[in-house]
Amino acid sequence: MIEGDVFKALADPTRRRIFEKLATGSMNASALREGMAISQPAMSQHLQVLRNAALVREERQGRTVRYEVDPEGLASIANWLARYRLYWPERIDALRDVLKEIDQ
Repeated sequence: MIEGDVFKALADPTRRRIFEKLATGSMNASALREGMAISQPAMSQHLQVLRNAALVREERQGRTVRYEVDPEGLASIANWLARYRLYWPERIDALRDVLKEIDQ
């Protein structure tokens, strides 16, 4: 289940920060580490988790590897959220009705 992988990947605050940095544009691992107290091996592990969740893709440019957000990877989570879009307005309306009854 790819949604589970996405949620697990983004549950970690460091990976969320990496993902947010990549959302501003592609960069290499050294640039990603700037401003973060993280070792190169730890960064590699975090990037691997993000790649496995299909949130990040890599592109080799000579000896350098650049990472960028993979928009296709977010499609599964968007589809998962879409299933609940119809559910919540109904529940909120029902809650609103209950609260009106309590206020009277």
